[in-house]
Amino acid sequence: MRRTGERTSDTTHRPAQGASFWLDDLVESGLDALQPRPSLHSDAWFDVCIIGGGLTGLWTAYGLAKADPGLRIAVLERDIAGFGASGRNGGWCSALFPRTATSLERTHGHDAAVAMRRAMVDTVAEVGRTTAELGIDCDFALGGTVLFARDDVQAAAALADVEEARRFGVDPLEHLDRRAVAARYGATGLDDAGPTAVVDPTCARVHPAKLVRGLAAVVESLGVALFERTEVVDFAAGHVRFRALDGSEASGAVSTRQVVVATEGYSAGLPRAHRRLLPVYSLMIATEPLPAATWDEIGIRHGQTFGDYRHLLVYGQRTADDRIAFGGRGARYHWGSSLSSGHERDPRVFDHLAATLRDLFPAVGDARITHRWGGALGVARDWHATVSHNPRTGVSFAGGYVGDGLSTTNLAGRTLTDLILGRSTELTSLPWVNHRSPLWEPEPLRFVGANLGILGTGLADREERLTRRPSLIARAIAPFTGH
Repeated sequence: MRRTGERTSDTTHRPAQGASFWLDDLVESGLDALQPRPSLHSDAWFDVCIIGGGLTGLWTAYGLAKADPGLRIAVLERDIAGFGASGRNGGWCSALFPRTATSLERTHGHDAAVAMRRAMVDTVAEVGRTTAELGIDCDFALGGTVLFARDDVQAAAALADVEEARRFGVDPLEHLDRRAVAARYGATGLDDAGPTAVVDPTCARVHPAKLVRGLAAVVESLGVALFERTEVVDFAAGHVRFRALDGSEASGAVSTRQVVVATEGYSAGLPRAHRRLLPVYSLMIATEPLPAATWDEIGIRHGQTFGDYRHLLVYGQRTADDRIAFGGRGARYHWGSSLSSGHERDPRVFDHLAATLRDLFPAVGDARITHRWGGALGVARDWHATVSHNPRTGVSFAGGYVGDGLSTTNLAGRTLTDLILGRSTELTSLPWVNHRSPLWEPEPLRFVGANLGILGTGLADREERLTRRPSLIARAIAPFTGH
C-alpha cells in the first residue's frame, strides 16, 4: 500500500500534442509547435519562484512583473506551459465559483458573498480586456451560457438559481420558458413538455490553449524566466528543489524570498500539498466542424456555451471553427491521488459524453468525434477555492477551482500580486483570501469517499428521472459539494 504523502505523479515525459484538442489545434494550425523551453540545470536565486506554468502561475507572474519590473521571477513547469488543466478545459470564462452565493453567505456573511460574486463577474470582463490589450487572440467571445432544465425537477432548480441571483443582486440571470427555448434551440427535454433554460450573459467562449500559451509568451517578454520540463520535487520557505526532465539528470534548488504554489489539480504530486486538493479527472470530446444548417437547428451561437441542470455535470461550447467541444464528470478518483496519463482516457466516459450530446441535441446526428482527452482538476475538502499568502514564510498557494478556473485564475493572479507586494486592496479582503480548507482524509477513506460522491451524483440523476422528485441522494451530498 502506498504511504500517504508518497509522490504519485507519472514522471514519464510525453509530447503535449495529443493532450487535448486545444493543444493539437495550435500545432495543426501552425500557431505553436509546443516545443519545450530550456530546463533549469543548476542552483539559482530569484525574488519569486512560481511552481506551475498554468494560468494561475502565469497570471501571477504577469501581475508581479507589471507591478515591479525589477523583480526577478521564475516559473518552473514540469512539462510545457499550459500542459495541465489550463490547456485542456472546456473554455468557459465564466463567473462561476465552486461555492454558491448562499453557501458563501453561510460561511462568510452576506456582504462578503456579494463581494465575491461581484469580483467573479468583473473578472470575466477583466480577462477579455487584458487579452485584447496584450494582443492574445484566444477566440474570446462574450456570448453567455445557456443551461437547459430538461424536466420539472431541473426546472425548479433553474428557478431557484434565478431567485438566488435576484436576492444577491449581482448575477443578471434570465429565465426562458419552454416556448422561448423551443423557438431558439434544438435541445430536447427528458419529457414531452420540453426544456426551460437559464441564460447567464456573464460567460465568454475561449480557446484555452491559445490563452495560456499566449500569456506565457507575454510574461517572457516582461523578463520572467520560464523553465519547462523542470519538475519541482519539494518546496519550503526560501527554497524550491527541482530536477530537469530533459535527459540531463540535472537537479538543484532555487533560493527565493517568495514561493507560489500554482499546481491546482496536480498539487497531489508535491509531498507538502498532497492532501490539500483532490485530483478529479474531467473528460472531453470534440466533434468535427458542423455545417451551418446543423448549427441553425441546434441554435447555439458563436461565443455561447451550454450545459444543463443534471447533477453529474456536463459542459460544452461552440468553437471558433464550428465544432462542439463537450465535457463532463464521471471518471473515477484514483487511489493515492495518483496522477497519470492513463487516467485521461476512459472509453466508458467518452461513450457516455457522445450519447449525452446527441440526446441533448439530436441534430448532431452521426457527426464524427475527432478528439478525446481529459485532465485533472482540483477539489478542496470543503469545495472552497482559496488564494493564500503567509507573509512570515513567503509561501503562497491558490487553487481548488473545481473546474471553474479559466477566469478564477486571473482573479487569483491579481490577488496574489497584491498580497505578495503587501498591498491592502478590495481583492485582498475577499472571503476566499487565506481561507484554509480541511485536508482530505488519508487512504482508504479518501478513495471510498471520493468515489461514493462521484457515484452519488450519477445516481441522483437516475433517481430524479424515476421519481420525478428532487433527489434525496443529491440532498445528502449537497453539503460536500459547495451548496
